Amino acid sequence: MSTTFPRTRRSRLGYSVDQVEDFLEEARHAYAAERGEPTIVSAEVIRRTAFDMQKGGYSTTHVDAALERLEDAFAGRERDRTFAEVGDTAWFAKARETAQAVLDRLDRPEGHRFNRVSFLSTGYHPKDVDAFGDKLTGYFQDGVAMSVDEVRGASFRTKRGGYTEAQVDLVLDAVIDVMLAVR
Repeated sequence: MSTTFPRTRRSRLGYSVDQVEDFLEEARHAYAAERGEPTIVSAEVIRRTAFDMQKGGYSTTHVDAALERLEDAFAGRERDRTFAEVGDTAWFAKARETAQAVLDRLDRPEGHRFNRVSFLSTGYHPKDVDAFGDKLTGYFQDGVAMSVDEVRGASFRTKRGGYTEAQVDLVLDAVIDVMLAVR
């Protein structure tokens, strides 16, 4: 019986134990891999990982916190390896380029920063996303304090005809990439 993380009660849903264990084994292998050895786990893969739910599974809170720490560790290692290969000037230039692309997106008029889903579908509420976008603009342009956890934990109400969730999520992922790159 695995005890990597606390488990939910048998009647409550948690993450699939087998899937979490398999993913963590892949992550261990990837982290221990030599430079140039092919692996499938990266900081981005960790950020996008999702598990099925099962009764009596692993506590989602504990697994999510561990995945955030794991993502940070992989991002740091990826940054260090890239520094060694291309130098810090190229690394920071790429981060600045990504940050500028995010700022260009957020500079659009409110209510028009992202594509919208049809009126029959739900998407992220534009007012919520735009308000968070203003905070991101403050972070990038004015140095207003913001943590990676704030971006990771951003949540938005839904609204018919709202912003396309996948597009907003991609921009948030890019913000996290930049934040982790310049740590």
